[in-house]
Amino acid sequence: MKTDDNLIIITDEDGNEYELEILFTYENEDRNAKYVFFFDPENEDEVMFARYTDDGHLEYVEDEEEQKEAEEVFNTFNFEEDND
Repeated sequence: MKTDDNLIIITDEDGNEYELEILFTYENEDRNAKYVFFFDPENEDEVMFARYTDDGHLEYVEDEEEQKEAEEVFNTFNFEEDND
């Protein structure tokens, strides 16, 4: 993962690069984990998220509890955005 301002560039297993837009990031201090929410500007309806490390490595979240927490954070973000 490379970042440039509000863009994230993800390289898949085949070496293809995808430029995606960062929606927001947040940190869970209890888990000592950082998360990034991002989307493809050509498909703004599908927001993805992943845990990330300080060196920029993305880790997709498989833990159900973490997924639920991320969904709650995203819903709160959307609620705040809608009320601004």
